[in-house]
Amino acid sequence: MKGYVVCVYKNITNEEKLKEYAVKARIAVEKYKGKFLIRGGKATANEGESSPRTVVIEFPSYDEANLFYKSKEYQEAHKILKGHAIRHHQTIEGD
Repeated sequence: MKGYVVCVYKNITNEEKLKEYAVKARIAVEKYKGKFLIRGGKATANEGESSPRTVVIEFPSYDEANLFYKSKEYQEAHKILKGHAIRHHQTIEGD
């Protein structure tokens, strides 16, 4: 089964830090064979609160998606974003 990282942003307070984070995070995504399916873009909130940004990344497996999140490369990127965004980040197994 594939693994998906789903990240729904609630608030972004520093767009420059988000850009810096994205550059570093991409390195980890590529290392763990991830493929971006959604990176922001036009959105309609049909239920619940709207989000300023949503990201979905597909990985070959659930385990690979978790390795990505725990990797040194991703954690270095994650530190850049700390204090500059509030988000819901989860790894999900799927088809």
